[in-house]
Amino acid sequence: MKTCFFIGHREADERVYPRLRQSVERLIREENVSAFYVGSHGGLDRLAAHAVIDAKRQYPNIILMRVLPYHPGERPVELTNGFDGTYYLEALENTPRRFAIVRANRLVVDTAGWLICYVWHPASNARNLLEYARRREKRGWIQIENLADE
Repeated sequence: MKTCFFIGHREADERVYPRLRQSVERLIREENVSAFYVGSHGGLDRLAAHAVIDAKRQYPNIILMRVLPYHPGERPVELTNGFDGTYYLEALENTPRRFAIVRANRLVVDTAGWLICYVWHPASNARNLLEYARRREKRGWIQIENLADE
């Protein structure tokens, strides 16, 4: 199954949505991506979930998963309509809470084939994760599209 993950800054707003939606549809049509993973802590996460939910109307076979940085027994999550489930990595069980989101994001980047991001701040966790993903991209392990570059 081909997968895509999203990262970005909390400040991402509706102006990025059309490009985000086009990127999601392109990955579905041209790259056969069928699973999308999104967090829940920022503006881009909200917009990405909305873009995938919109795409599911035309491509009902795709799935949308909510990435959980904290154990679901510790911090239960209510999924909104359009999500197909949650994704919690057991490798996070011994991770200190203050590092859980950063570690969860890195672990998902380690397994995703595509990364759609909206990163422009020079000093942020999203920038650090993008730089990490770029090192993986040089090895051919992931493909990145930074919507902030357009």
